[in-house]
Amino acid sequence: MTDKVTPLAPDADAANDPVTRAAELLKEHRSSIDRLDAILVYTLGERFKHTQSVGKLKAEHDLPASDPDREAIQIARLEELAKEADLDPAFARKFLNFIIQEVIRHHRQHQS
Repeated sequence: MTDKVTPLAPDADAANDPVTRAAELLKEHRSSIDRLDAILVYTLGERFKHTQSVGKLKAEHDLPASDPDREAIQIARLEELAKEADLDPAFARKFLNFIIQEVIRHHRQHQS
């Protein structure tokens, strides 16, 4: 009796091919990134809904558009969160500064 060697099915070859596997992993990572981008956009949308309300309240009560003390506290808090999340704190600071400047711009529009 002779042993017959059955060739691997083409799917098995493809699954073991490093380039095919890399392409599959890349697709999975990109799919996750796309979902996370959607979460970021919706989260920012929700955040700006609240900051718009804050801007209206400030305008109604003649409060300044900017609150430097709160902004400094928020930036420090975000830098700590970034460290915990293994994210570059400098990037987190730049990101929050950008958001804060947009919020202040919106607040000033309410005051006009």
